[in-house]
Amino acid sequence: MLVPRFALHRLDLLVGALRIVIVNGPRQAGKTTLLTMLQEQRGGSLRSLDNDQTLAAALADPREFARYGDRPIIIDEVQRGGDPLVLAIKYLVDQDNSPGHFVLSGSTRFLTIPTLSESLAGRAVFVELWPLAVAERVGVSTDLASVLVDSPRTLLESAPSSWTREDYLQLLVEGGFPEVIRLPAAIRGAWFEGYLQTVIQRDVRQFANIRHGAVVPQLLRLLAARAGSLVVATDLARTVEMNQATVRDYLSYLNTVFLTIQIPAWSTSVTTKAAKVSKTYLTDVGVAAHLLGVNADSMREPGHKAVGALLETFVVTELVKLLAHQDRGLAVHYFRDRDGREIDIIIEGRDGRVVGIEVKASASASTTDFRHLAWLRDKLGDKFVTGIVCNLGTESLSFGDRLMAVPVSILWEHIRL
Repeated sequence: MLVPRFALHRLDLLVGALRIVIVNGPRQAGKTTLLTMLQEQRGGSLRSLDNDQTLAAALADPREFARYGDRPIIIDEVQRGGDPLVLAIKYLVDQDNSPGHFVLSGSTRFLTIPTLSESLAGRAVFVELWPLAVAERVGVSTDLASVLVDSPRTLLESAPSSWTREDYLQLLVEGGFPEVIRLPAAIRGAWFEGYLQTVIQRDVRQFANIRHGAVVPQLLRLLAARAGSLVVATDLARTVEMNQATVRDYLSYLNTVFLTIQIPAWSTSVTTKAAKVSKTYLTDVGVAAHLLGVNADSMREPGHKAVGALLETFVVTELVKLLAHQDRGLAVHYFRDRDGREIDIIIEGRDGRVVGIEVKASASASTTDFRHLAWLRDKLGDKFVTGIVCNLGTESLSFGDRLMAVPVSILWEHIRL
């Protein structure tokens, strides 16, 4: 059965109002399925440049290729057409500014890659499609953004969670790619290996000269193990025995093909000592677990060192997925200052209101877990909406003024898979 995607409603609205909508996201996240769903709703024509014959036609006569078909003209993996196709699309929409002209999708941030000189800036809007959120898998439609900002105390009214530590460990090793969650655990690793090879050997090499391809999985493994830590190129370069400039280039490539996601630092006038370097997480926690060589059984050992990094990766990426299609302007950041204060996740709206979230791989929370959230609350005053400690427990509990501990499964209303 096809899982309804949160992105479909937003995509449909944008196609009805704008000339070009671009669906971006990792390979195998479900973009082609999403585009097929859109075509079923709106009609139009759908072509994929992953088909060699279709790609040949696009390269031979890009303007005619872009012109042909019923609207919306939906082109999957459009980055493979390069500059000539982007130029043709740009030309056509400049001749006709009616909405619903093109829907484009790509497994790279194709408008930012070095081999493309043209831009659709001012003509296109973006919809991000990530691997499946657990909320999508269980069919939850709650607007989490509104709950966090407008009525966070309602989280305390939820029934106890039935999710166990073992259940969460299973989520960490599965990740969110639609095909993976249907696979037996015994062959999941083979899928991840093939996926990484395809993205590195095919997608990255379309726009970059990768001379040390074997280093890329090593970099990804280091990023998975250091999730939640600041990524310093000099340290990574020393570990993989490469120069810093090359490592920085490779990190940029990983972000371009959606293998990683960058979470920017957060600061205001009351946090002048805040860090400014972005944090980097792997886009899919299942890929991270695979690279670290762990499975649900091996992580059952209390205090297993991989659980903390993987759980933080999971919660960060789940929030990114849930907030990707809201209109509140909520953005995900993190906070760290030179005095050692750190908050895993900061969600800030356009109006400056802030939600702080800590992620703990324990079954309960203590007052110590709230010390940095309480500090930020006192600094921000009314701008601080709530501080939350997400853990692997079962109860939602108040810890004082605008502070609470909740189970991670609150992100999908505790519903069982």
